[in-house]
Amino acid sequence: MTTTHPAGFTAAGVEAGLKTSGGKDVALVVNAGPTFDSATVFTSNRCKANPILWSQEVVKDGTVRAVVLNSGGANCYTGPEGFQTTHAVAERVAEHLGIGAIDVVVCSTGLIGLANDRDAVLAGVDAAHAALSEDGGPAAAEAIMTTDSVSKQVVVEGAGWSIGGMAKGAGMLAPQLATMLVVLTTDAVVPADGLDEALRAATRVSFDRLDSDGCMSTNDTVTVMASGASGITPTPADFTDALTQACTDLAMQLLKDAEGADHEIAITALNAASEDEAVEVARSVARSNLFKAAVFGNDPNWGRVLASIGTTQAAFDPADLDVAMNGVWVCRRSTPAEDPATVDLTGREVSVTIDLKAGDARATVWTNDLTHAYVHENSAYSS
Repeated sequence: MTTTHPAGFTAAGVEAGLKTSGGKDVALVVNAGPTFDSATVFTSNRCKANPILWSQEVVKDGTVRAVVLNSGGANCYTGPEGFQTTHAVAERVAEHLGIGAIDVVVCSTGLIGLANDRDAVLAGVDAAHAALSEDGGPAAAEAIMTTDSVSKQVVVEGAGWSIGGMAKGAGMLAPQLATMLVVLTTDAVVPADGLDEALRAATRVSFDRLDSDGCMSTNDTVTVMASGASGITPTPADFTDALTQACTDLAMQLLKDAEGADHEIAITALNAASEDEAVEVARSVARSNLFKAAVFGNDPNWGRVLASIGTTQAAFDPADLDVAMNGVWVCRRSTPAEDPATVDLTGREVSVTIDLKAGDARATVWTNDLTHAYVHENSAYSS
């Protein structure tokens, strides 16, 4: 389950001494072709890290030949020196591969305001290039971890072609894109405009629906590269379906590893006037600290769900809302219904279903509970 499962890709993950906790912290994924089509989506946060500022220019022509990533420091708000470090990293990768730096996406993750040691990162790039392998995907996935407890990888098989991927993320999980670095690879023949359309469709219903803590990162990057090495051109629908499956799988892995979480919560709004309104309602509940604290305490407090719905602009009758928790309809027509004591919240998976009775659209947003462990994790200054 790796970025190097599709033909045409090599990868590596090495230790460069960037993480105070030790371990691998520089990753490199290289597309050997024969095609080098690519698409990328970035965080919508207006405060963007230096690697985002660089990579936004790289991806404009739809050609990416390598992605280099580091953990241990976000290289965000580190001044001109920080941007020069990003540029130097791209140049070093390009030198090793005999390509232009403008075809190298750079990603960083870690604490904001922490300057990465340029010499250490460059030495890591040298070591990663030397270690490039068709079996290097798992090491690369390990190298991008920060507070992640496990690496996140996926493979989706097509008809003679495949998609591989890796992701990191455990905190600051909120759209767009959730807090993450994601590299996706495919050996299918897909032009850059097709990749862009498929990637945006896939992220819209996967990463953009993951809302763990409502905090948007400065470094989010999701890149897909197509090597064309299989020689097979899937239909746009087939490729989009497979890419959506890969992104959703990775998003669920991110959710399960959310910092300190005891519960993974799926909030589904049914019978909304539009999909956008269904998302708005589900997200309003996902961002309620009161609701999330209640789930942590195994309390099926449906009143907090209704209070959150009321903050939205969606169409609904406040006197006619239905809410179920783990299949028990605790609220009908905005009044108490089945006994909340019959709702079992002791397991990790929790479902909340909201019937808006305003149309036929639906959407699900995923979140997790708010725990003591989350507070502890995010009050410690470490990387």
